[in-house]
Amino acid sequence: MLLEVQELQAGYGRLQVLHGVTLSVPPGSVAAVIGANGAGKTTLLRAISGLLCPTSGRVAFDGQVITGWPPERIVECGIVHVPERRQLFGSMRVEDNLLLGAYLRLRREPWRAIQADLERVYDLFPRLRERRRQVAATLSGGEQQMVAIGRALMARPRLLLLDEPSLGLAPLLVREFFRVVEELRAQGYTILLVEQNARQALRVADVAYVMETGRITTQGLGRELLNVPEVQAAYLGMDAGQARELTVMK
Repeated sequence: MLLEVQELQAGYGRLQVLHGVTLSVPPGSVAAVIGANGAGKTTLLRAISGLLCPTSGRVAFDGQVITGWPPERIVECGIVHVPERRQLFGSMRVEDNLLLGAYLRLRREPWRAIQADLERVYDLFPRLRERRRQVAATLSGGEQQMVAIGRALMARPRLLLLDEPSLGLAPLLVREFFRVVEELRAQGYTILLVEQNARQALRVADVAYVMETGRITTQGLGRELLNVPEVQAAYLGMDAGQARELTVMK
C-alpha cells in the first residue's frame, strides 16, 4: 500500500473528531472518502498532510511512518494536499500561483523541468493557459479549482489529497473535474478524494470508505458501494425502500 492509516485519532483542543480511523490507498488508484458534513473527512486529510497533529494512531507512506511530520516535510516526501476552498494567492497571477507549487523543486531541479510540468498543467487545463497572466482572484470558482489542482501537480506528488474539489461548482464543471480525476489516475497518479458528491466519487473510485462521526463505517470497491442500500439511502438521494427494491431488481 502507498498510504496506510491505522487507528488515527485527531481533533481540535478538547473536541475529538477522528475516532480510530483505519484505511489504505493502493498505488495508482483513486480512493474516495464520502460522508456528510461534520463526519471528519477534512480533518482526516489535515492529519495525513501534517496540518493537524494526530493525538494517536499511525500514518505510513510507502512503508515509512510519517505521523506528526511537519507539512513541508510531508510535501517533500510526495504527499500534496489540495484544500477545500482552494486557498489561492488571489493578488498573484495564475502562473505565479502554479509555480509556487514547485517551490521545493526550484532549489534542486533545472528550470526546463519546471517549465515542462507547467506545460503539462496547461495541457490538462487549457483554460489556464489562456488566463496565465490573469490575477487569480478574478477567476471563476471552477477556474480557481483548476489552479489549485494544477499548483499541486507542480510539486510532482506521489499522492494527491483532494478535499471537496466539486464544492460549489456547476454540474457541467463537476463532471469535468471527475473526468480530470480519471485522467490523472490514467497518468499514474494516486489520489485520496474526499467528497460530498457521493455518486460521482463512487463512480470513479477504485476503493471507497464511508465516514460517519469520525469513524469508517463501510468500505469496499467504489462501484460496489453504489449498490449498497444503506449507502444509497444515506448519500444517493433514495429512501431505504427504493434502495432495497433497486438492489433486488439488479
